[in-house]
Amino acid sequence: MSRIRIILLALFLLSATGLFSQTKIQVQGVSPSMHLVHTVAPKENWYSVGRTYNISPKELAPYNNTSMDKPLSIGQQLKIPLTAVNFTQDGKKAADEVFVPVYHQVAEKEWYFRISNNYNKIPVETLEKWNNVKNDQLKSGMWLVIGYLKVKTAQSSLAASGTKKIVPVTPSVGPEKESTAAVDSKKAPVTPPAIKKEEPQKPEPTKETKTEVMKPDVPKPEAPKPEVKEEAKTTEPVPVTVSNNGVPASHNGGAFKKWFSDKGGNTTGNAGIFRSTSGWNDGKYYALINNVPVGTIVKVTFSSTNKSIYAKVLGQLPDMKESVGLAVRISDAAASELGVGNTKFYVEVKY
Repeated sequence: MSRIRIILLALFLLSATGLFSQTKIQVQGVSPSMHLVHTVAPKENWYSVGRTYNISPKELAPYNNTSMDKPLSIGQQLKIPLTAVNFTQDGKKAADEVFVPVYHQVAEKEWYFRISNNYNKIPVETLEKWNNVKNDQLKSGMWLVIGYLKVKTAQSSLAASGTKKIVPVTPSVGPEKESTAAVDSKKAPVTPPAIKKEEPQKPEPTKETKTEVMKPDVPKPEAPKPEVKEEAKTTEPVPVTVSNNGVPASHNGGAFKKWFSDKGGNTTGNAGIFRSTSGWNDGKYYALINNVPVGTIVKVTFSSTNKSIYAKVLGQLPDMKESVGLAVRISDAAASELGVGNTKFYVEVKY
C-alpha cells in the first residue's frame, strides 16, 4: 500500500509540474515595485528558486524580509522582484538567456493608457503589437503581455516556454523630431506654387499675399461665440486636420492652460476630432465631452507623443453614430499640437 501511495504522489507531482509550466506568469504590483509570486515546492531552496527566476538568492532573501539562513517551507510564498537583470521590455538579453512572457490580466474598464503607466510607461503601440489587440478591443479578463522574464536556458525550468526574440519597444515621438517637422512644414507655405506663378521674381507681392491669407484668422479669436455655435452643431464626421496651411499648431498646451484646475475629475477613452478655425494662431482649443460643465477647462493627454493640451468645453458630444465609443472630441488645432495621426486616438482627460 505504501508503494502505491508513493507512485500516486509521484504522478501527482508530475502533473502539478506540468500544470505549473502551462500557467501564465502574472505580474504583481506596479513599477517600480513589480514582482512575481512563487509558491515553494518540495526540495526547493533559495538557490534553486534563484536559478528559476535568474536572480541571486542574496537579493531574493532580503526582498522577502528574511535571510538565507532560514530554510524554505513547502507552500511558502516568495516575492520575486523584477529587476533590470531578470526583466526586460526592450528585447535585450544575454546569449544564454530566453524571454518568458509576463502577463497582466485586464480589469473592468481598464485601457492601455493605465496599463502603460503601471508598467514603466511602455508605449501603447508596443503593447498592441505584442498582444495583437487594439485598445478598443480590450475586455475584462484578457491576458496581456507587459514584458518578459529573462532566464538562463540551462538553469531555469521556465526556459522551455521561452522565446529567443521579441518585438522591440516602439520609440515615442521625441520633441526634436516634432520640432523639426514643424520647421519643415513652416517653410512650405513661404513660397506656394500660386505665388510663384503670379510674380516669381518680386518679393513684395509674396508678403502681401501672406498678409491677405492671415487676415481672416486674426479677428476670429476676438469673437469666439459664433464659432462655438458652429462647432456644437457638427453633424458629420470630420477628417483629421493636423495642419493649417501646412503649419502644425504649437502653443505650449494652448491659451487656456493658465485657467486649468485639477479637481479630481478623470476619464480615459478614444477621442475624435472636429473642425474649428480657432486655435491655429491664438491657441484657443475646444472640446466636446459628456458630463462636464460647459466652460470647464480640461487637460487632454496623448501618451503616444507624451503631449498635453488644454481645451474649453463647449458642450456634450453630439448625438450621432460618429460619437459612439468616444470619450471626447477636440478641435483640429488641438489634435495638431498633440501630434495625432489617426481619426481616433486614445487619451486621458483630467478636469
